[in-house]
Amino acid sequence: MQLEIRPDPAEVGRARRWVRSRLAGCGIGADEPLAETLILLVSELVTNAVVHTGCPAVLRLSLPGAGTADATVRLEVADRSERAPVPRCVDGEATGGRGLALVDGLADRWGWSAEGAGKRIWCELDRCAQAREAAAPCGGTSAYDGLAYEAV
Repeated sequence: MQLEIRPDPAEVGRARRWVRSRLAGCGIGADEPLAETLILLVSELVTNAVVHTGCPAVLRLSLPGAGTADATVRLEVADRSERAPVPRCVDGEATGGRGLALVDGLADRWGWSAEGAGKRIWCELDRCAQAREAAAPCGGTSAYDGLAYEAV
């Protein structure tokens, strides 16, 4: 399933609502850690597409069938910008610039590829991994502490 995204920051909220509306039909409750993580990932990737490219984009979502407890959810945002995501460092006072660092920390896998006259940024969440992490205590550090990535 997919959603066309206009280059307008208001589209980020519309994309979150669209994804939430699809989760229940696949047996993913709105209060599940997977749903909360997926909504944050949608926010970050769609924000990068509309803010940094100024081009229309397409949000694609692949959800497991209802009752599939150990499936993978895949999120993709394709845009018409050929510019690759570029890492950048931000200080603690910056109000932005951490989007892809969040994606790196939250997704089980992510990446990007050139696609025609643009690119596709994707990430995957393993539903069974989300359930295990929800049961585990929080803690640890990321190799990306202090770094942020910007899709340009």
